[in-house]
Amino acid sequence: MSEVKHKNRERRNVLDVADRLHSEAIHLLRRLRVRDRTSGIGPAQLSALSVLVFGGPRSLGELAEAEQVRPPTMSRIIDGLERASLVHRQASDDKRRLRLKATPKGKAIIQKSRRRRVESLAEVLASLSEKEMQHLAEFSELLHHIVQNLPSR
Repeated sequence: MSEVKHKNRERRNVLDVADRLHSEAIHLLRRLRVRDRTSGIGPAQLSALSVLVFGGPRSLGELAEAEQVRPPTMSRIIDGLERASLVHRQASDDKRRLRLKATPKGKAIIQKSRRRRVESLAEVLASLSEKEMQHLAEFSELLHHIVQNLPSR
């Protein structure tokens, strides 16, 4: 086999794996996210709140950027979270800017949601063999490495 054909085949294999990984990751998250319905808040609010819980206080603009929405959209999301007492605004070191911070109630909702998703996944993983679990543990480490090397912007 020529060098060019070999490289093309390798490239197709990499693209095939990337495509399948992308698809399965989306399906996994969608199926686990169903458990979030019991939280009482919508997916956009839950996602924004999660960023504040796990990423710490942010400005509205930073949060909008993290969630890949426009600031007016994020403002509406935050208004709803504030009305539910899940987020509050606090002054930052620069007094002209406000920071958004999850309240203890908001943190509790996110922690419960995460626990439900993890427990649902663990139920399925419990049926795997020891060898499969070892492979999955190794894959998790590899996936972490991949995520760390993807550009965040």
